[in-house]
Amino acid sequence: MFDWITDLIERTGYFGIFVLTFLENVFPPVPSELIMPLAGYKAAEGSLSLPLVIAAGTAGSLAGASVWFYAGLKLGHQRVRRLAERHGRWLTMSPDDVERATAWFERHGGPAVLIGRLIPAIRSVISLPAGIARMPLPGFLALSAIGTGLWTTLLVCAGYLLESQHAVVADYLNPVSNAVFAGMALWYIWRVAQFKTSDRT
Repeated sequence: MFDWITDLIERTGYFGIFVLTFLENVFPPVPSELIMPLAGYKAAEGSLSLPLVIAAGTAGSLAGASVWFYAGLKLGHQRVRRLAERHGRWLTMSPDDVERATAWFERHGGPAVLIGRLIPAIRSVISLPAGIARMPLPGFLALSAIGTGLWTTLLVCAGYLLESQHAVVADYLNPVSNAVFAGMALWYIWRVAQFKTSDRT
C-alpha cells in the first residue's frame, strides 16, 4: 500500500492529492492520515513542492467539505436525517452521527467547524450542521480552511521529516499502511453490516 500510494502520488502529482483528499472527505476510500504523510514523504524526496502539497491537500479537503455543507444547506435537517437513514450504510454516516454533529455545532457555533476539522471522527460530518444552520459561506470556508490547513500541514510535515530514514520508513510503513487500509475496509464492512440493527431508529 505504501508503494501504491506513493507511486500514485508521484504519477498524478498535486491533482492526484487533490482528488484523493476530496474523495476522503466525501466518501473515505483511503484516510488522509495515510495519504498526506506519504505526500509529504514524496515532497522530501524532491519530486513535489512541500507548500504545494499542503495547498493541494487543503484544497481537496475543503472542496469535499463544501459538498456536505451544500447538502445540509439544500436539504435541511429532516431530509439529511432521512438520507442517513436510507443510505447511511454506504456513506458511513448514521442518523446518530447527524444528531451528534448537529449538537456539537449548536453548542459551539462557528468554532465547531474549526475544531471539528481537526477531529477525524467528525471532520466531514461537521459540514452538514453548518449548512443546515445556514452558516455564512465565507465564515464556513475561512474556518474550514484554517482547520483543514493545520491538520494537513501536520500530516504532511510528519511525512516530510521521515524521509531521512528512507529504508526504515519504507520497511515500516509498507505493513502499517496495509494494516490501516485493511482496517478501514473491515470497519466499512462492519458499518454496512451493523447499520440496520445499531443505527436505524
